[in-house]
Amino acid sequence: MKRVLMYSTAVCPYCIRAEQLLKSKGVADIEKVRVDLEPERREEMMAKTGGKRTVPQIFIGDTHVGGCDDLYALDRAGGLLPLLADEA
Repeated sequence: MKRVLMYSTAVCPYCIRAEQLLKSKGVADIEKVRVDLEPERREEMMAKTGGKRTVPQIFIGDTHVGGCDDLYALDRAGGLLPLLADEA
């Protein structure tokens, strides 16, 4: 399974929903970067996402999935499991 990286904050309901979906798909370990605790990491996130400031910003392997709605849309389209499984 590919590495999952999520930029998040402590009080973000979308981050929690995204994490719940990932865990339901078998992702045991999500590397979380808390931009509320490490504000300098927000600049890093923005550089990697083309200027997006909102959380969550989710990466599966080297692929920028986007936010929570993007993650759910990818799942509905049948693309989440293949991406996680290294088949995409």
